[in-house]
Amino acid sequence: MRSRLVAAFAAVYIVWGSTYLAIRFAVETLPPMLMVGTRFLVAGGLLMLWARWRDGRWPTARDWKTSAISGSLMLAGGNGAVVWAEQKVPSGIAALLVAVVPVWMVMLDWLRPGGRRPRAAVFAGLALGLAGLAMLVGPSALDGGDNGVDLASVGILLAGSLSWAVASLYTQRAPRATSGSLGSASQMIAGGICSVLIGLAHGELGQLDLAHASALSLGALAYLIVFGSLIGFTAYLYMLAHTTAARASTYAYVNPVVAVFLGWALAHEPVTARTIVAAAVILGGVAIITLAREAPPTRAPAAEQLDAA
Repeated sequence: MRSRLVAAFAAVYIVWGSTYLAIRFAVETLPPMLMVGTRFLVAGGLLMLWARWRDGRWPTARDWKTSAISGSLMLAGGNGAVVWAEQKVPSGIAALLVAVVPVWMVMLDWLRPGGRRPRAAVFAGLALGLAGLAMLVGPSALDGGDNGVDLASVGILLAGSLSWAVASLYTQRAPRATSGSLGSASQMIAGGICSVLIGLAHGELGQLDLAHASALSLGALAYLIVFGSLIGFTAYLYMLAHTTAARASTYAYVNPVVAVFLGWALAHEPVTARTIVAAAVILGGVAIITLAREAPPTRAPAAEQLDAA
C-alpha cells in the first residue's frame, strides 16, 4: 500500500501540474464547461466499462448517490471553476487561488462536529506553502499586471476551491464504493453530466464548432482525458482513501512548481532565481505538512454537553 500511495502522490503532483497548460490550450477553441463535461464523461465511461469487464459489477444506488454529490462539487464545481477562470485570469493567479484548497480542507475538517484539531506545524506548513506561491507568482501577477484582475473570475476560483475542499472531505467520509474503479468512474460521469448541463444552460452549445477546433485544443482534451482524469483523478481518490486531507491537498502547492519547470523544459521559458527559491519554500511547506502528525480528534463543547446530559 505504501508504494501505491507514493505512486499516487507522484501522479497527482506531476500529471496535474501539467494540466494547467493543457486546459489553457483546450479552451482556446472549445467551450469551457462542455469541454469539462466531455473530458469526464469519456474518461468515466471508459473506466466504467473497464471496471465492469474486470469485476462484472455496476455501481449500486448508494454509489451513484455518493458520486452525484462528490462528482458535482469536485469536478463541475472545482475543476469547472478553474477551466472557466483560465479564460480571463492568468495561470499564476489561478494557481495561487487554487492553493487555498489545503486551507479550506484543514479548517473544514477541524470545524466539523468531532473534527480533528491540527497541530501548529500543519498551519505553519500551510502558511509556508502559500508564501512560496506568492513568491513564485510575484507582485506583478498579484495586482493583475497591466490588465488588472477579473474579479468575477477570482470569486469563481475561490468558490471552486471551497467546492473541491468540501467534496474531498465528503469523499473521505462517505460510504465506500463497491470498488475503487467504479467509484472513480461514477464520480467522473456524475461530474461530467453536471458540467454539460451547466454549459448548456450558459448557451455554450451555440459556441461549439468542431470544424474550427484546433488540433492543439483537441490534443489537449485527449491529454486531459487520459492523464488528467483516468490517471490523475483516480490517483487523487486513492490518496483521499489512504491518507489525511491535509496531506492529500499538498498537490495544490506542488502543481504550480511543476507547471513552471515544464514550461522551462518544454517551452524554453526562463526560470529565475526567485523561481528556484519559491520552489524550495513551497516544497518545504509540503514536507512540514506531510511529516507533521495531527492531534487526536477533539469533540466540540456541544457534543460534550450532550454526552453529559
